[in-house]
Amino acid sequence: MLDVGRHPNIDLLAYSEIEKVEGEAGNFKITVRRKARYVEEDKCTGCGACKEKCPTIVPDAFNEGLGERKAIYSWFAQGIPSTHTIDSNYCRQLQGKKCGVCAKTCQAGAINFEQKDRIVELTVGAIIVAAGYDVFDPVKIPEYRYKKIPNVVTAIEFERLLSASGPTAGHLDRPSDRAIEAEIEALEKKAAKSQKLVAKFEEQFNQSSADFYAKFQKGEYKDDEERNKWAEKYKEHLTIVEPLEVMKKKAEGFTAAKRLAFIQCVGSRDFRFYPFCSGYCCMHSIKEAIIAHEHGPDTTSTIFGMDIRAIGKGFEEYKIRGGNHSNISYVRGRVAEIQDGPENNPIVVYEDTKERMVKSQEFDMVILATACAPTKGIYELADKLGIELDAYDFIKTSPLSPVDTSKPGIFVCGCAGAPMDVPESVAQASSAAERAAEVAFEGDVRKEKAVA
Repeated sequence: MLDVGRHPNIDLLAYSEIEKVEGEAGNFKITVRRKARYVEEDKCTGCGACKEKCPTIVPDAFNEGLGERKAIYSWFAQGIPSTHTIDSNYCRQLQGKKCGVCAKTCQAGAINFEQKDRIVELTVGAIIVAAGYDVFDPVKIPEYRYKKIPNVVTAIEFERLLSASGPTAGHLDRPSDRAIEAEIEALEKKAAKSQKLVAKFEEQFNQSSADFYAKFQKGEYKDDEERNKWAEKYKEHLTIVEPLEVMKKKAEGFTAAKRLAFIQCVGSRDFRFYPFCSGYCCMHSIKEAIIAHEHGPDTTSTIFGMDIRAIGKGFEEYKIRGGNHSNISYVRGRVAEIQDGPENNPIVVYEDTKERMVKSQEFDMVILATACAPTKGIYELADKLGIELDAYDFIKTSPLSPVDTSKPGIFVCGCAGAPMDVPESVAQASSAAERAAEVAFEGDVRKEKAVA
């Protein structure tokens, strides 16, 4: 990525969208909208001082909503260009409120609340579509109880939990435990405010609230209006601190997730959704299980699948190594449902097809290996480019040239065209670049001949 940002022949138009595409192979006219960041890219040093001081906290989409970010943010660490963006939907200043903390903090003077979208016109010989993909929404499979059982997560959510730069700094904290810890933090703030109110009465009457309230319940001080207020405030205080203490005691027993279940083919190889194999899910689950074991040597993982499709070079050896050295068990069987067990532990109900028996097993966390789905913006993009989509809404390609779309001069690579893993995506990207260069070169030759 750094090489791309520094390359003299590459113009990187980040945070931009295609508005319109006209022309033909060798001579495309593209209209691009460069969206306002409200941060001057050429001035921003990426130091992050503005982000630290910003008072507005919002859910972090990059971390799948498992963490938080500020209204001014960088999408992820080491991104190119190394700059920040202000989210106009949350920024207090851009919403008409008084703030501007980021502008006061930025020593480079990069904050510009008056910045507007810009329209850029490009003339190019060829276009490569590398729009990526989205993951299947497992809410569509109600028997897996995603979003209902807190410790059932998707593979991409689990990936962020494993990451050192993720919301848990790489610790496998369970979502249910994190929710309780967040509630404890919120209650502690409320308890602190409530304690200040109660403390004023204790100071006024030189008596502890517990002693006073015991006497008050026995019928004393009923005609004392001020003490009645004290009793009311102390009662409210107890409704906060009593559940808080219960939660704190429960949180003392929280540990990282040790028993993991990976469920394969969630949405893929399923005639209700996508009948094809997504290609990368098996190896992705094995990789995550191995990394989880590296984080905690006593971690065990069970991978449930119809079969493990380790089809790449060295993949089968990687799978075997995971079983031998990373406490991974492979169970051949389709999971029927996930139930909510004690202590928020998911219970996986499945058929062991080798033993021909229905079994159930309790885990700390269940990870759903969701299918590769076409990216949400693909319909609009395909319409602007004038290219066709296939029956599953991936970009349609030529059966004889898998990077050629239905329109000459426009090519595709990676999961925009079909589900595939990283090595295949890289190989296809090289092929698409070669085809694009060929078309662009032919276009330049035609222009030279026309001039001559």
